[in-house]
Amino acid sequence: MQFTLNEDQIAVREMARQFATDKIAPHALRWDEDKHFPVEVMREAAKLGIGGIYIRDDVGGSALTRFDAALIFEALATGCPTISAFISIHNMASWMIDAFGSDAQRRNWLPKLCTMDLIASYCLTEPNSGSDAAALRTRAVRDGDHYVLNGQKQFISGAGGGDLYVVMVRTGGEGPGGISTLVVEDGTPGVSFGNNERKMGWNAQPTRAVIFEDARVPIANRLGEEGIGFKIAMAGLDGGRLNITACSLGGAQNALDKARDYMKERRAFGKRLDEFQALQFRLADMAIELEAARSLLWRAAAALDRRDAEATMLCAMAKRFGTDVGFEVANQALQLHGGYGYLSEYGIEKIVRDLRVHQILEGTNEIMRLIVARKLIEGAR
Repeated sequence: MQFTLNEDQIAVREMARQFATDKIAPHALRWDEDKHFPVEVMREAAKLGIGGIYIRDDVGGSALTRFDAALIFEALATGCPTISAFISIHNMASWMIDAFGSDAQRRNWLPKLCTMDLIASYCLTEPNSGSDAAALRTRAVRDGDHYVLNGQKQFISGAGGGDLYVVMVRTGGEGPGGISTLVVEDGTPGVSFGNNERKMGWNAQPTRAVIFEDARVPIANRLGEEGIGFKIAMAGLDGGRLNITACSLGGAQNALDKARDYMKERRAFGKRLDEFQALQFRLADMAIELEAARSLLWRAAAALDRRDAEATMLCAMAKRFGTDVGFEVANQALQLHGGYGYLSEYGIEKIVRDLRVHQILEGTNEIMRLIVARKLIEGAR
């Protein structure tokens, strides 16, 4: 475990932070208001290697680590958590192809995924199976050299605005052993999308249902063997939980910085706000919580990189703690702004809205507690 970043890691983080400052932050409020999905800006980020951060370099990836990715997504999220989070989802779905796909599949899709000329989405959740993911009902039935898909995926980030959907489907019996993973291309007959959801936050990326009605998908588009789809989905989520935690910390850090700067300017009762000890203590507690969450995130990322036996538990710990802390710090930053924090032009209320969903997606924080509890109990036997 490292507690000091090396020169390369610092350079990677600063590159992402500068991109966020120059290309994302100036437009974040407008994108949120207009519900604009800035694909061209994300493709600019991909030119810096951010479209395939931990994809192998033989297909155009950057071949960096999960630790590096945590640094990058936190830095990007200082500009806009929504955009950073979507790029993280694209990376997660792309990694599943890189890790479990055949050489032909990797060479077919990954070069354009790394440049984000193709945009990928991850499709696990359904209308009646969220936390209970192994109960999914979307069915894929073999018919010659194709599967015929019927069912619906819910809350899919990028749906209707992307090109590839990494979809968990039921090819066998009940439970996790009956699940397989298919890559479904946009434009496949029988694939349609619901309306763009009206959401509390994350407005700069579309969220829709993905609907399959007798959609024919080549068997050649299956990742790995039949029956390992749940394993693939869960492997993707370990890294996804780190990524979304990093996005929470980046958004919260931006909110903290805004609150600190506001307190230097705002006066009340004849003093600047930053001269009141009670408010100084609140600011200090926010910084302490963020640093503690960042330390746990870094430990979990390092564990995942070295394939530590406790990596899944540590990723769950980091996600539960980091996303709770991120939201609370942003909410406290809004409070420190008083009524101005409630106005959209200050940018704080957007951060609060964006970070709230991080406590729900990639596995709710209640499920994170369940993962940790099970690991602890199993280890005591």
